Amino acid sequence: MRKRLRLNYKIIFYFFGLLLVFNGGFILLSALVSLIYEDGVTLNLFLSGFGVLLFGLLGMFNHRDHNKELNKREGYIVVSFGWIVMSLSGAIPYLATGAIPSFTNAFFETMSGFTTTGASILNDIEIVPKGVLFWRSLTHWIGGMGIIVLAVAILPLLGIGGMQLFAAEAPGPSADKLHPRITDTAKRLWLIYFGYTAAETILLKVAGMSFFDAVNHSMCTLSTGGFSTKNASVAYWNNKPIIQYIIIFFMFLAGSNFVLSYFAFKGKVQKVIQDEEFKLYFMFVAIFTIVSALIIYFRADLSLSSIDHPMVWGRGESAFRHALFQVISVITTTGFVTADYTLWTPFLVVLFFGLMFLGGSAGSTAGGVKVVRHMVLIKNGFLEFKRTLHPNAIVPVRYNKRAISKEIVFNILGFFILYMISFIIGALGFSMMGINFESSIGIAASSLGNVGPALGQFGPVNNYASLPAIGKWWSAFLMLIGRLELFTVLILLTPFFWRNR
Repeated sequence: MRKRLRLNYKIIFYFFGLLLVFNGGFILLSALVSLIYEDGVTLNLFLSGFGVLLFGLLGMFNHRDHNKELNKREGYIVVSFGWIVMSLSGAIPYLATGAIPSFTNAFFETMSGFTTTGASILNDIEIVPKGVLFWRSLTHWIGGMGIIVLAVAILPLLGIGGMQLFAAEAPGPSADKLHPRITDTAKRLWLIYFGYTAAETILLKVAGMSFFDAVNHSMCTLSTGGFSTKNASVAYWNNKPIIQYIIIFFMFLAGSNFVLSYFAFKGKVQKVIQDEEFKLYFMFVAIFTIVSALIIYFRADLSLSSIDHPMVWGRGESAFRHALFQVISVITTTGFVTADYTLWTPFLVVLFFGLMFLGGSAGSTAGGVKVVRHMVLIKNGFLEFKRTLHPNAIVPVRYNKRAISKEIVFNILGFFILYMISFIIGALGFSMMGINFESSIGIAASSLGNVGPALGQFGPVNNYASLPAIGKWWSAFLMLIGRLELFTVLILLTPFFWRNR
C-alpha cells in the first residue's frame, strides 16, 4: 500500500506568512499614496495592509521552528498556493475601500494583476481612488518578476535555501543563472527591473504624463501587465505619439530576456546580438509590424479604431505606430491598447489572435508559449525531414550553437501539447456558459497567455465585467496556470504528486 506524501507543512505556512508580510507592506505603501493624494480611502487601505501584515507575522511566528530544508514538491506547493494566498489577501483593499464590492470581481482583478494579465472588470477606472489604482498597478509590478523570486532574494537571511522555488517560478523553460548563488541572481534581476521602471517613469513624465500616471504605466509596462489609469488605456495619449513610443521601447525590453539586459550592462553586447531567441523575437516584431502597418495604411479606417483622437503626425506614421504598438503589446502579452484592432480587417483580427500564442522571450516578464519554445519546435520539425532521409544520422537540435538534449525537446513538445489542450478545454468551458464562439476562444487564449484584451465582447475596448461569475473564476484559473507555465500548477492535480514512491 502506498503511503501518503509527508510534507514539511511548517515551512510551507511559514513561507505563506512571509508572502503576506510582503503583501501587507505593499498595501501600506498604497495607503501612503492615498494619503498624499487625499483620495478618502487612506484609513481603509492602512487597516487592510496592517491586517494582512499582522496575519503574516503571526503565521511566521507560529511556524518559526520549521525544518529549513525545502524539497522540490514543497517548492511547487509554495509557488502555486502562494499565488492564491497573495491574490486572496490582495483582494482585501478592493473590498475594504468599496472600489470593487464583489468578492468574485475583487479576486478576479487581483489574480489578473498578480499574473500580469491585465483583464479588468472596472467600467470606469478614472473614478477609482488613486491609492487603489496604485495598488492595482503594484500587483502587476510585484507579479511581473515574481513575488517568489523577491522572497528568494532575502531567504538566506532566514537560513533557507531557495533554489527549488526559483526553478519552479522563474519565467521561461529554463532559468539562466547570472551568479552561482541564486539569491544574487534574484537581486540582480530585481535591480534591472527596478532600474527600467524608474527610467520609464522619468521619460514618461518628461514626455507629458502626470507623475502618478507615469509611475503606474511604468510598473504595468515592465511587468507586461496592461492595467491603465485611463478608461481608454494608452489611446488616451494618441495625440502624444512620443509617450506611446516610450512605452513601445520598454514593452520590447520587458518582453526580452532580462539576462540579456544584464549582459548588455556588463558590456557583453555580442551575447545579446548573437542570441538566437532575441534575433527571432526581433524578427517576429519587425515582420508582423510591417504586415500590420501596410494593411492598416491601405485598408483600415483609423478614424473608427483610434478612439476619437486625431492622427497628429500623418496617416503613414499613425499606421506604423499603431501597428508597432499593438504587435509588441500582444506578443509581449502586455495588453495596452492604442486602438481597437478588431476593426482592422478580419485578417488582422486573426493575426492578433495568433500572436496571443507567441509570447515574449524566456526569462522575460511576458506570458504565452515563449519564443524559444517556438524556435525549438520549428527546428525540430525541419530536422524530422532530415531524419526521415537519413534515419541513422544523429542530428541534434541546436540553440545558440549548443546541442539541446532530447529531454528538453520532449519537455517543450509536451508543454506545447498541454498548452493547446488547456486552451481548447478553456474555450469549451466558456462556451458552456453560453458565451459565443469568437468570445470563448478569445478569452481562453487571452487568459491562458496572460494577454488581457481578447476578442468579441471582451475585445480591446471592452472589459470583463459582463463575464458570468463562474466564468471569472474559470478565467482566473487559466491565468494562474498560464503565469506559472502549466506544469507547476497542474502537477498538483495529479494523484502521484501526493504519494510517496
